[in-house]
Amino acid sequence: MHREDGPSAQPHIPEPRTPDPSDSDGHLRFSVLGPVRAWRSAQALPSGSPQQRALLAALLLREGRTATAAELIDAIWGEDPPSQALAAVRTYASRLRKILDPGVLVSESGGYAVRIPADALDLQVAQELVAEAEKARAGGDRCQARVLINKSLGLWDGEPLASVPGPYAETQRARLEEWHLQLLETRLELDLDLGCHAEAVSELTALTAAHPLRERLRELLMLALYRSGRQAEALAVYADTRRLLADELGVDPRPELSALQQRILQADTELARPAEQPPPTAPQPARPAQLPATVPDFTGRAGFVRELGHRLGSADGTVMAVSALAGIGGVGKTTLAVHVAHAAKPHFPDGQLYVDLQGAGHRAAEPETVLGAFLRALGTADAAIPDTLDERAALFRSLLDGRRVLVLLDNARDAAQVRPLLPGTAGCAALVTSRVRMVDLAGAHLVDLDVMSPDEALHLFTRIVGEERVTAEREAALDVVAACGFLPLAIRIAASRLAARRTWTVSVLAAKLADERRRLDELQAGDLAVKATFELGYGQLEPAQARAFRLLGLADGPDISLPAAAATLGLPEHDTEDLLEALVDTSLLESAAHGRYRFHDLVRLYARACAERDEQPPAEREAALSRLLDFYLATTARVFALERPGDRLVDHLASTVYEGLAFTDRHEALDWLYREANCLLACARQSFVGTRLRRAVDLLWAAKDLAESGANSKQYESTAIAARDAARTSGDAHAEGRARTTLTSVHLVAGRYDEADDEATRARTLASGTGDHAPVPWSDNDRGIIAIVQERYEQAEEHLLKAVEGFRADANLVGAASALCNLSRVHLLLGRTASAIDLAQQGIAIYDGMGITVRLANGRYALGVALTHAGRHTEALEQFGDALRMFADDRQRLWEGTTHFRMAEAQLRARKPAIAAQHAEQALANGCIGGDRMRGNVLTLLGRALDALGQTDRARACWHEALSVYEQLGVSDAEQVRALLTPLAAA
Repeated sequence: MHREDGPSAQPHIPEPRTPDPSDSDGHLRFSVLGPVRAWRSAQALPSGSPQQRALLAALLLREGRTATAAELIDAIWGEDPPSQALAAVRTYASRLRKILDPGVLVSESGGYAVRIPADALDLQVAQELVAEAEKARAGGDRCQARVLINKSLGLWDGEPLASVPGPYAETQRARLEEWHLQLLETRLELDLDLGCHAEAVSELTALTAAHPLRERLRELLMLALYRSGRQAEALAVYADTRRLLADELGVDPRPELSALQQRILQADTELARPAEQPPPTAPQPARPAQLPATVPDFTGRAGFVRELGHRLGSADGTVMAVSALAGIGGVGKTTLAVHVAHAAKPHFPDGQLYVDLQGAGHRAAEPETVLGAFLRALGTADAAIPDTLDERAALFRSLLDGRRVLVLLDNARDAAQVRPLLPGTAGCAALVTSRVRMVDLAGAHLVDLDVMSPDEALHLFTRIVGEERVTAEREAALDVVAACGFLPLAIRIAASRLAARRTWTVSVLAAKLADERRRLDELQAGDLAVKATFELGYGQLEPAQARAFRLLGLADGPDISLPAAAATLGLPEHDTEDLLEALVDTSLLESAAHGRYRFHDLVRLYARACAERDEQPPAEREAALSRLLDFYLATTARVFALERPGDRLVDHLASTVYEGLAFTDRHEALDWLYREANCLLACARQSFVGTRLRRAVDLLWAAKDLAESGANSKQYESTAIAARDAARTSGDAHAEGRARTTLTSVHLVAGRYDEADDEATRARTLASGTGDHAPVPWSDNDRGIIAIVQERYEQAEEHLLKAVEGFRADANLVGAASALCNLSRVHLLLGRTASAIDLAQQGIAIYDGMGITVRLANGRYALGVALTHAGRHTEALEQFGDALRMFADDRQRLWEGTTHFRMAEAQLRARKPAIAAQHAEQALANGCIGGDRMRGNVLTLLGRALDALGQTDRARACWHEALSVYEQLGVSDAEQVRALLTPLAAA
């Protein structure tokens, strides 16, 4: 089914790998951490009979030491060797000598030895990695230790010495398996030390099921659950362990486990905190250095520099210092803050974070978005970043605990925007700049920054222009800085212009500034002084540069790419790039990254004012925004077409004049979609007016992947709501029907089925009334999904049959395949298992025939569900495995989680509760399509798996949590969970 009723990293489970012989230069390589094998370069060498492999293993494990013939006979056959054992050993040795390089297998002292470099045997490589990990851990570098342990674990390829006979191999196999478990425990300890507790739960759940009497694993699981906010489950693990040990061994848990239980009962705050700040879990900078470059000609502000420097220096591990600088735009808040931050870097050796909060614009940065960027800079993988603001803020504070990091929050809107971004830990500090005084920011040291004194202003001007030119015309220079209102930004712009024009005198510049036509009348008041300085720069632009400045300022979004800018201006990319780089040189535009540009928020406002004042005819402003919308719609349609070849939706989208970008493959297309998501959605939202409304709604429809990925769901939802409301207000029933279709998708992903049904019903009515046939089968398909979830199976079948018919009438085979896969789910629930399998296979056949991947994953998912109910669990898991890989490739995180849930179902039905529990934990970590209700389903299933493993207390904790979810939602699933809990309560 293409929707599910139902946060975000999968646990690290090292993938066994075969040592890569191609890494060598023709030398031999051997493995014992799995089957005993040998390679020369990329060629696998024949290892012979099991007894011959036993001989090779015995020699390899002696690491170059000689083994006597008697020792080898005992190793291979033990106490019952054959009569010709010695001859057999000699034969095996002779065969090996022919296979191996000369001098590798040597005979000496009546025995044999294998002489190879240390890096030729996987076991010795693993041992070296572990030794290096122990050194790193002893030196305090837990992140590097974890990386090295993972590399060591990655060398294992199943059971060590697999299928090798003999008592020696059996003993060594047991030793190596125990060592492997110890390495896993060490790696998991490091996971927890580094704050990766949520990711570790799934792996620990599986390991404790496989090794139920291993108390260290139970201890780690309790700690991981407790730090994941699952205290009841953590205590339940202890209860399960205590009962198991008593029943099996007649002993109590070891003291460490009992002590941990007491600390959890007491809600020990220290226990909830990782052993140390989590360094990066991926190859990202462990110590971010994000401060913008300080200006080399920084001038004045000596008193503020001393005051703020002293304040930051007081962050000595006993206090978290916060300083908030306030002042009008352009007064130099950022310049001062950056200068002070650079000077204070020695006090913050663990890094410096920076963000422009865009508080003066219409679209101030959301704290949760900023925290996501900060967490990435601190090394947190995307998949491990929580969804909610509170969770992100808590993780951010945890990562900074025990570290000394400076956070520079530039251009804040208000204290509410800032509070979640403060480190909150002793030894760290925050510098905040804003246009408002943050009197409601508790504990902050407030600094009001005014314009420069005349001496400071003249000094700044002189440093940029040059002492010789200023000294010769001092009075004119004073006139210049006075005309700039002693505002640092205005002075810097004016001085930079003069410095770049050697033929101008200071008097020429002073005369230009004296001309009131070149300045705003309000030059000496607040933001108006800033506008005057912008007017100075704008007035010096060439006509084409000025037009680019005006029109680009019209576009919403955090920044703009070069291709999007070219579309806005209606120019070729190379001409556009020349114009944008010229604007960068004038400081009216910033180069955010290669090929991307952004306005300072105040400059953007000024550019828009210029567009309203100067752009003639006014229709050109509308034309520019129309071209930008065309660019995003045409390009997004191409992404959609690459993802779903043959889907007719793109044929029903509004036509565009601009062609958009072309892509060489679907991965490149997806990269563009997710990279441009914020700008694309901002453009759509800005375009819900006039003649752009329908194209903006279609842009949202074509970008529907953003609603299902989980990464941009919130922004997509708010934009879809705005689209619906704008269409309704304008009386455009055509646009409203399509907008409601996109909003249906949003509600389905979130598990809000009543709202989804209402939107889908209205969408169909509106579309039918306007003769817009495209949304009709989509609405029928969605209504069928909703009816399935709400257990209205006959109605679901009716809606889905209409959807199949509607899609086929439109020659939309891809849409029909989607509806067939959903219809498969209905037949399954009505007991028609055979036809359910057949319908899913029909859908897959269509997807396969059209080369579709993203929806093929949904088809395999649907078939997997049907096969599960048919008891064909192995086949079902194959389908789910394929679907999981496809969803991961398409970055559909919520669908990954949903597939893990279904794999858990299949494994539980196949009576493999340990594996089922592991998949259920991964579903919880990823999140699922269907929101809270699906979370309740996963918890219920996890409880069943744990109960089957004999972990009844933890199972009951899961069911209690599921019951709480269901009761809050008011759904009937609560009764099923109560039934599960009743016999436990009676017992």
